[in-house]
Amino acid sequence: MDVFIDNKSGAPIYDQIYTQIKAQIINGSLQEDEALPSIRNLAKDLRISVITTKRAYDELEREGFIYTIASKGCFVAPKNTELLREELLKRIEEHMQEILKLAVACSLSKQELIEMLEVMSKQ
Repeated sequence: MDVFIDNKSGAPIYDQIYTQIKAQIINGSLQEDEALPSIRNLAKDLRISVITTKRAYDELEREGFIYTIASKGCFVAPKNTELLREELLKRIEEHMQEILKLAVACSLSKQELIEMLEVMSKQ
């Protein structure tokens, strides 16, 4: 598992950890039931507080991406296809918002956007 902290990002450290682990679960880099580094080891490797790492893990568990077994550690939860679908739909909507902003900036009509999508889907 790869997690990198960007001190210049402006995003809270726990959120950077949460986002990166979640992305690795969604894209399949982290497999179902795979053990995650312990909270203490990850904190030590990243040179951050255990509390910060615990907060990221707690958020991942709250959202159903990981589960904890007492005295064993944290593991990647079985993929909930509906949860993953919702995550992907959310990302698509974010990209579409950006597309709409760009379309307005260059005066593209809705029909022109649809035509572009149709051409791209044929490739």
